[in-house]
Amino acid sequence: MKRPTRVVLEGRHVKIVPLIAAAHAPVLYAGSKDVELWRYLFNGPYTDEAEFRAWLEGREKSEDPLFFTVLDGASGAAAGYCSLMRIDAVHRVIEVGNILYLPCLQRTVGATEAMYLLARYVFEDLGYRRYEWKCDALNAPSRRAALRLGFTFEGIFRQHMMVKGKNRDTAWYSMLDTEWAARKQAFEEWLSPENFDAEGKQKNPLGR
Repeated sequence: MKRPTRVVLEGRHVKIVPLIAAAHAPVLYAGSKDVELWRYLFNGPYTDEAEFRAWLEGREKSEDPLFFTVLDGASGAAAGYCSLMRIDAVHRVIEVGNILYLPCLQRTVGATEAMYLLARYVFEDLGYRRYEWKCDALNAPSRRAALRLGFTFEGIFRQHMMVKGKNRDTAWYSMLDTEWAARKQAFEEWLSPENFDAEGKQKNPLGR
């Protein structure tokens, strides 16, 4: 079974590219100084750009997690990063995680499109059968996002891990290959330009 590679995935609003620390660190660091962005992540916040860049350099070389940068489609500037991780090619299971969206990307069409592009890659190009989303059980925005994006809640793994010295209960979500056709249709109907008015406001929500 195929493993994910450092591909480029391009949509109308964003482009997903392999993480390149030297190119992406300055903008990502400048846009991520709000400590709240790091609250539920394993790493960060960082005291300076050099420290952050050193961490990104390690992620650039990693095969699992395999990191990507989300670029703004109009400006080409880095707007966040994410990864495909816990890659099980034998059982065709994979997880999306390590998601950091800068404020400029949060709550935008591009933010949703990035998750659509990755899901399509996982199911259609790689042929995986299970796509996972996991987050701190206290992370209400992430839990809402998982449901909105079409993942199914599977339960809470109590004291699943330690994060920054504290116990973490983990909320598990999944999307299956048998569900992808319906999820894809929902994504594409939502992302269609016809779903937005002249001011860019959605007419119909995703995850109805």
